[in-house]
Amino acid sequence: MRINTILSFTFFVFISVSSFAQGPIPQVPAELEFADMIIRINPQARREIQLDVDALYRNPAYFKVKLDRVNLYMPYVERELRAVGVPEDLKYLVIQESGLIPDAVSTSNAVGFWQFKQGTAEEVFLRVDGQIDERKNIATSSRGAGLYLKKHNNSFDNWVCALVSYQMGLGGAKSYFGNRYNGQRVMDIDRNSHWYFKKFLAHKIAFENQVGILTSSSQRLVETKIQGPTNLSTLAKKYQVSEEHLKEMNKWTSNGRIPSGTFSLFYIEEVNPDYQPAVIKTEPESKPAPTKPTNSTETKTSSAFPKIAGNTNKATQPNQITINNLDGVQAAKTTSLEQFADQVGIKERKLRRLNDLDPNERVEAGNYYYTQKKKPRAVVETHVVQPGETLWSISQKYGIKLSSLKAKNRIRKDRDLKAGMVLNLQEHRKRGKDIQIVPVNQNRSVAQNPRSVPASTQASKTTNSVKQTPPTSAANQLIHTVSPGETLYSISRKYGVSVDQIKNWNQIGSQNIISVGQKLTIFKP
Repeated sequence: MRINTILSFTFFVFISVSSFAQGPIPQVPAELEFADMIIRINPQARREIQLDVDALYRNPAYFKVKLDRVNLYMPYVERELRAVGVPEDLKYLVIQESGLIPDAVSTSNAVGFWQFKQGTAEEVFLRVDGQIDERKNIATSSRGAGLYLKKHNNSFDNWVCALVSYQMGLGGAKSYFGNRYNGQRVMDIDRNSHWYFKKFLAHKIAFENQVGILTSSSQRLVETKIQGPTNLSTLAKKYQVSEEHLKEMNKWTSNGRIPSGTFSLFYIEEVNPDYQPAVIKTEPESKPAPTKPTNSTETKTSSAFPKIAGNTNKATQPNQITINNLDGVQAAKTTSLEQFADQVGIKERKLRRLNDLDPNERVEAGNYYYTQKKKPRAVVETHVVQPGETLWSISQKYGIKLSSLKAKNRIRKDRDLKAGMVLNLQEHRKRGKDIQIVPVNQNRSVAQNPRSVPASTQASKTTNSVKQTPPTSAANQLIHTVSPGETLYSISRKYGVSVDQIKNWNQIGSQNIISVGQKLTIFKP
């Protein structure tokens, strides 16, 4: 869809740039998941993609500015792709296309966040005229991009081919690929694979573990529906922001005047420090149920999951709540999958697939079930296995695919679980690396579910790939004072512990915010 995008380095003076948790440059893996596909990358292609990843990280200041834009806009990109049924993995394409600069223009006169030419924009129902240019509106342009990608995927049943067609056009992609990849769920990437997809993989690898890592900024992008005719001057007074700010954030209106119709207006506002800008909510998040005290501080994080938001008073009705930011519903009573699927309004086979359920399993009263596809990784790094938990119950707790959870930890059966195991929820455990076991309260109970197994059974099972680690104690406790420029990530690397451990030891919220001079308790391993 574009050849070269002319990127403007202009950014919003409203965003704080006081902290940056970039960390080490991520390395291109030999295999990764993309849009429900497995992508295998040979060594030569890995080196080629790694050069692009390295280039994205070369200038930390520029990467930081771009990452701030990503975290500002990405919740709306994810929402719109999800609304039209496009895998969220394709969200990294908008970074590749425009760097999330609303008025970016390419040499071929493609415009906006997703770099649409006018004719293509009109094909996906975007308004482009002398008054309005929805290519510069993050919500409408993302929905248009989703429709465009989904239409092309209907021809290939392969999101790699659909993504490349975004650059080549449908006709060009059909000529390039033919039908040899149609319907394939495993693809090999080598030196001959299309450059555009390899460039995309570089952006995905560079940003996927950075999205949602927040700075000390306490600002978010707000969307509000407005009714025209009106103008930005009037709206600035209404929302108590400057007219210049509205012009900067709403470049979809070229002259500050908004014609008749309904439009999305964007502006930045200060928020409560506990707010997560990577989540769009309509209702306050419900508080997790109280749990019994435990000796393992890492379980404090797990008690906050699943995260339930939305109209929790109607949680047993479809389309009312989200579970870990995914659509879901709570079972009102124990019943069959068939009856529950009928109540929810989706096919039984889809319900089973979304929740990793086997045929003939029961739906248990009070349990939460997803009506939207779970993700390949969780928002936290690790989980400490509690007595009575199963691989399935852990995958449901965090909204992570069961197959991904098994693959990341190289565990296939519940009999291989042991209370206290520290499971990876984001990165794959390296071959030959032992699984840590930390002390947990063996008397702690968890809610039973169709796949729960007795704690005594779990405790009696061991594998040769686990390693007991010493408990935290005053003997290895120290106090770290936060210095200017330090982040949780840099501190975790300094002491050889994880970010989640530091957060749990010091009761740091999900925004990862620390301040200069703050005293942090660290238990050295």
